[in-house]
Amino acid sequence: MNGAINQLVLGVLARAPQWVRQDLLSADPVVRARAEETLAAMISSALAESENGEAAG
Repeated sequence: MNGAINQLVLGVLARAPQWVRQDLLSADPVVRARAEETLAAMISSALAESENGEAAG
């Protein structure tokens, strides 16, 4: 399962919007935190979709 999770996370990172990528590099902690929270939500959503797909399939 670790390999599957790794591939899922890599896929999310590849699809991350440019603003998230830029904001992760920001010196402003509020801007960086917003990008981190967005990326975490994207990963969490992808994991949930993956679990739902496995349960249905």
